[in-house]
Amino acid sequence: MGIFTSHQLPEPVGDTAPPMDEHPARIADILAHLRQSVNARITHPRRFRMQQLKALEKMLIEREADFVQALADDLGKSATEARFSEIDFVRAEIDYAQRHLAEWMDPVSVKVPVALQPALARIEPRPVGVVLIIGPWNYPMQLVLAPLVAAIAAGNAAVLKPSELAPATSGVLARLLPQYLDARVYAVCEGGVDTSTELLANRWDHIFFTGGAKVAKVIARAAAEHLTPTTLELGGKCPTVVDNHLPATAKRIAYAKFMNSGQTCVAPDYILSLGDTDALVDRLEKAITGFYGREPMAHPDYGRIVSQQHFDRLSALMGHGDVVVGGETDTATLRIAPTVMRNVDLDSPLMTEEIFGPILPVVEVKGFDEALDFIAQRPAPLAAYLMSENPRLQAIFSDRVQAGAIVHNAPMTHLIVPSLPFGGVGDSGMGAYHGRFGFERLSQMRPELSKTTVIDTMNAIYPPYSWAKRKIINKLM
Repeated sequence: MGIFTSHQLPEPVGDTAPPMDEHPARIADILAHLRQSVNARITHPRRFRMQQLKALEKMLIEREADFVQALADDLGKSATEARFSEIDFVRAEIDYAQRHLAEWMDPVSVKVPVALQPALARIEPRPVGVVLIIGPWNYPMQLVLAPLVAAIAAGNAAVLKPSELAPATSGVLARLLPQYLDARVYAVCEGGVDTSTELLANRWDHIFFTGGAKVAKVIARAAAEHLTPTTLELGGKCPTVVDNHLPATAKRIAYAKFMNSGQTCVAPDYILSLGDTDALVDRLEKAITGFYGREPMAHPDYGRIVSQQHFDRLSALMGHGDVVVGGETDTATLRIAPTVMRNVDLDSPLMTEEIFGPILPVVEVKGFDEALDFIAQRPAPLAAYLMSENPRLQAIFSDRVQAGAIVHNAPMTHLIVPSLPFGGVGDSGMGAYHGRFGFERLSQMRPELSKTTVIDTMNAIYPPYSWAKRKIINKLM
């Protein structure tokens, strides 16, 4: 276990703080130091929050090459994909938070019932305290730092636990973050299950987890011991119903599915095809070739599977149907070609578990109602996609499908809209973030009421309750 923090709580210099020394220490001690800073209200002023957001952005600009290399080492990501899907994504979140932070922090006045007037009431966003952020391996930088942006904007301290399955990125975060952010309130803990277990044994003010449902249940149980609120960003089998067989349809599905070798929580998990399935498969094959050439596993823009364990799991899934496009694997490089399958076993793990890899099953359905019933019989996904230009079908899809997000004709693109909440429902998670939604998720939206005692206007509601008072109270309330 590697832990990075500071015992001395150094003063920040400009937009950054002195680097934190690497040393073994107990997580409880780290948490105690962060709480000391929280109690001192270091993170509360808007100026401090803006300084930290600027410092985080500065790190992404100055050390971009370090992150690009780490993402290539962990997942085989090309420099272009690493920039736009991880670095630029976080920078956009930072920019949006900087532009709207003053507005978000402003208290909101609300009306007071007649019975309490004259009085003033408002809602004021307050920091919750110390947030634990546990990140996944598929977007090991974005899905740690985007929640951190929300934590900083909301005025919280934070401990980051990057995924041990992306060791290069985890190492870069642990090395660089302390050089840019204030060491008194932000720390990075590296390690595996033992580290996570020790982290979860402590009391946090909020736990933010991105990953799978199995681990999420462990986190929820641990959080319950301290009544700690959680945000759980999970996944699920995101369906794509295809009614529109225009040329752009296959390209958009293939792009969303095979980016990051399919290791994306909102990637299309399977297709429910209405109409000419043969034509759709043909267009998908052409789209894949157009993106990655005839030898996609050798293409510089196509990544690899994160580990041998995941590679083996994905390879086994291809035995539950007919491979009609792709299917090639290379265990030496942990690469699996973009693969399309038909005639799949609906009861197999291919169709009952989240694939999280470059395998796309195509299931033929007789009609739109059958597609909707198919989706309804399964746990609510993180996103559901409809490829159709028919406004009536779009309205029915939005009304009948339960999912974390509904997207028409542009799978995955809702992620880059900072004014939209991102989160799941049911098995796909709880709580949402991005933009203002992340700020409010990691804030206490605290009510405040103020009333003078110089003149007591509450005599009408004090006991004893005569007939006349009861009548007055009924009218006032």
